[in-house]
Amino acid sequence: MSAAAPRTAAGLRPDVPRSATSWWRPTAAIVLALALALAASGPARAAAADCDRPAAVCERAVAAALPLVDGGVPATVYADESDFPAVLRAARDLRADLSAVAGREAGFSTAADATGRTAIIVGTLGHSPRVDRIVRERGIDTAALTGRWEAYLIQVVDAPEPGIERALLIAGADRRGAIFGIYELSRRIGVSPWTWWADVPPPRAANLHIAPGRFIDAPGVKYRGIFINDEDPALGGWIRETYGSANHRFYERVFQLILRHKANYLWPAMWLPRAFYDDDPRNAELADEMGVVIATTHHEPMMRAHAEWEKYGEGPWDYARNRERLQGFWRGGIERLAGREAVVTLGMRGDGDEAMTEGTAIELLERIVADQRAIIAEVTGRPAAETPQVWALYKEVQDYFDQGMRVPEDVTLLFADDNWGNIRRLPEPGAARPGGYGVYYHFDYVGGPRNYKWLNTVQVERAWEQMRLAWAHGVERMWIVNVGDIKPMELPISAFLDQAWDPDAADLAWITGYPAAWAAEQFGDAHARDIGEILTRYTQYNARRKPELLAPETWSLLHDGEAGRVIAEWDTLEARTLALAKRLPASHRDAYFQLVEYPVLASANLNRMYVAAARNRLYAAQGRASANHWADEAQRLFERDAELQRIYEREIAGGKWIHMMSQPRIGYTHWQQPERNVMPPLVQVDVPTRGVTGVAVEGDARPWPQRAASPRLAPLDPVGAPAREVVVFNGGAEPVGFTARTSETWLQVSPAEAEVDDAQALELAVDWARLPEGEHEAVLAIRGSDRTEVYVQVPVRKPPAHRGARGFVEGDGVVAIEAAHHARAVAPAGAEWQAIPNLGRTLSGMTLWPATGSALTPGGDGAHLAYPLVMDAAGEVEVRVVLSPTLDFRNRGGLRYAVSVDDEPPQLVNVRLDPTPGDRDFRAWEHAVIDSVHVASSRHHVAPGANTLKLWAVDPGLVFQRIEVVADPRPRGTLGPVESRRR
Repeated sequence: MSAAAPRTAAGLRPDVPRSATSWWRPTAAIVLALALALAASGPARAAAADCDRPAAVCERAVAAALPLVDGGVPATVYADESDFPAVLRAARDLRADLSAVAGREAGFSTAADATGRTAIIVGTLGHSPRVDRIVRERGIDTAALTGRWEAYLIQVVDAPEPGIERALLIAGADRRGAIFGIYELSRRIGVSPWTWWADVPPPRAANLHIAPGRFIDAPGVKYRGIFINDEDPALGGWIRETYGSANHRFYERVFQLILRHKANYLWPAMWLPRAFYDDDPRNAELADEMGVVIATTHHEPMMRAHAEWEKYGEGPWDYARNRERLQGFWRGGIERLAGREAVVTLGMRGDGDEAMTEGTAIELLERIVADQRAIIAEVTGRPAAETPQVWALYKEVQDYFDQGMRVPEDVTLLFADDNWGNIRRLPEPGAARPGGYGVYYHFDYVGGPRNYKWLNTVQVERAWEQMRLAWAHGVERMWIVNVGDIKPMELPISAFLDQAWDPDAADLAWITGYPAAWAAEQFGDAHARDIGEILTRYTQYNARRKPELLAPETWSLLHDGEAGRVIAEWDTLEARTLALAKRLPASHRDAYFQLVEYPVLASANLNRMYVAAARNRLYAAQGRASANHWADEAQRLFERDAELQRIYEREIAGGKWIHMMSQPRIGYTHWQQPERNVMPPLVQVDVPTRGVTGVAVEGDARPWPQRAASPRLAPLDPVGAPAREVVVFNGGAEPVGFTARTSETWLQVSPAEAEVDDAQALELAVDWARLPEGEHEAVLAIRGSDRTEVYVQVPVRKPPAHRGARGFVEGDGVVAIEAAHHARAVAPAGAEWQAIPNLGRTLSGMTLWPATGSALTPGGDGAHLAYPLVMDAAGEVEVRVVLSPTLDFRNRGGLRYAVSVDDEPPQLVNVRLDPTPGDRDFRAWEHAVIDSVHVASSRHHVAPGANTLKLWAVDPGLVFQRIEVVADPRPRGTLGPVESRRR
């Protein structure tokens, strides 16, 4: 189906807005903010305003509503014994879900004769005689389901059969259609897909009613699934402890999770020695019985796991030298399918997820694919095109495709991201292909520039933005995401699969409200907004530098007050998280700790530990006695990390999640993880007994008086830097006193004298009213009781007032602006500038949507964002544009934007990032994924006072986060300066 065409045109959900699927009971304010977010996300019980919508589930009854739970008594679930085993299993799950919600056992029956006032009847069209009879005798229109992959209908039916007055009918076009209709009802009555995997308790209700009418739905993306990967030590250790091996008992839980999200597709765990088919023959049988499509990963062709070649293969993994043995190996993979549903991976990569030898790789791969398809046709007895196949354009295989390698048109082309959430290539919009297109995306990765496996670092807004881009370019056949250990990726897994179900409904309003909607599904409405905000801030903070990439030098102690600001943000978030934990009922304690509390506390603790280690190193180098305190503090925080892990694994849910947080995250020295957490090197100093006066100043790591030259501050100014940090510290054990005096009456210092045990910050205050415009100089004299003397040079700049000029005002040599804070947004007809909240490191991202058109010409009335500036003086400036690290997904030599100031011609800037090692743009890509942004720059001339900067859209797909106009290019912190004042 076309990405541009609304799916309601074909009869799906003809009268039903998606918000009818909402379940929780929000306040009016939340309803307004989240109505669209709830639409496609699947949460169940409807808001009061939605209770009249067809098939909405509410505790209060609307006219002609059908009771699902009546006075604590749940309705009986009926199915046909002749239906698919997968449907019968889902029907029994519905019975269990109703029982959990009602607090009383619900009935289940496959008997031909039914009795009771109300019932829930489920089944597959053409495979359930009961459902077929009701459809025929009651004249139910199922035309919208005919031939539609995984479509289902939910409808209240009067007198469906003798003995039943009214029933809820759930009819599927195929077996998964019926399954998804069943699990849709489970979500609507309040049962989260994470009820087992995150210990989310179903909300109890004495009465639940479903509104009359009909609800028809079907997926947008055909194959929607997850890839369990990089599963040791965390998930792998938990599997061994809980199940012994990755057997069918483990996979039963995985299959339930997938199906409850209305997904259908799995790449099983494959780290050595795991092999889905070989580990337990029951694995594949159960997948088929439950209705899950199994495939093998991007580097495991022909339904054979990599571990199986390790076990059974003979000779090298080299088709040029070992063709016959490899063909036999692959033939065995197709033979054991035995007619089960699958998607077969084609092609071949080097042994162990590595590249093949270069040179003849393309010619050899084309021969391999042809031979593999011949095996498929021979074993199945049907043309190869009748067996779903996929060719994964992952890493170097993408390069082969770019160089002209092709596979038959019936094969799905699976494009990939760069392992860091940035899609590498997409088809041209409207480029039809019988096999369709897919995307392989990552929430977890093992590889350069560094592994990231421990916690969720995915901003759902960025994943949504990239997958929306894919959908708009016609990627409708397959969405598969690497989820690592499954936990703790709960939030992004839900968002990814919910978006895949209905990409058209997953618009900007949907993703804006998704965290709160998801929180409501897990914890109820009362605290949904607060929990959603905590999840949003936590993922934003962790995404700007992934935990594995943190180091003592990450957050600057010298510039922009950055380390202090970062820790203050984490402190605030942690306090908010702990306060909310006290307000939740005890029944939600386990789920809250897993989904919210542990990720926040552990991340805050890790950032504090690295900043403590940074203070220890800096203070030791400066000769501060407090260096030893910070070494002790870093060690305490290192031990606190282990304690938080212990609580997660051994206390929460009765120790159910043993090993699950065992992924090492501290002590990385290169891309690969350490074997265990390793404390960053710390420094212990010998502290003399006698007090020793020292001075440190902002922006300089050097101490005084050990250095010969006098310290000099960066200039103070009234807008961006009204104060600078000067610290008097003690290098000894005994207290030391000091006095501080300034050379000018317009500069005051406080305190003017004090006794110092550890350190004392001095506050400088300029009387700006007494100071004329221009450059000024003062001296701060500090004298210690140990006869130490330090003279700090204090330059002060009072810029012209530029009265009447409006805009973002230069301060501290820079103008920093969040891209969303534009004064004017100009878009071409049929497009709009959209602000995507929480996309990026600081506030949001601005993008021109839709992003499927041709390149635009900057200038004139072209698409642009305008920002008014107030600059101190005329001169040349550097305009740094901070962008999300979007790749050249159209393969046209980069993605361009343009910048102009006032009447100058727009200056084109080309963003070139390439994850291919050895490419000229590889280092730029590495820096971009480490920093989660790419900073591009251009140089421009500004006038004193008012200026207008315009940011021009040229190539589609770029996301702009912020702009920094730099007049003074001194060092800054990792995140850049705070946003400038606007007048």
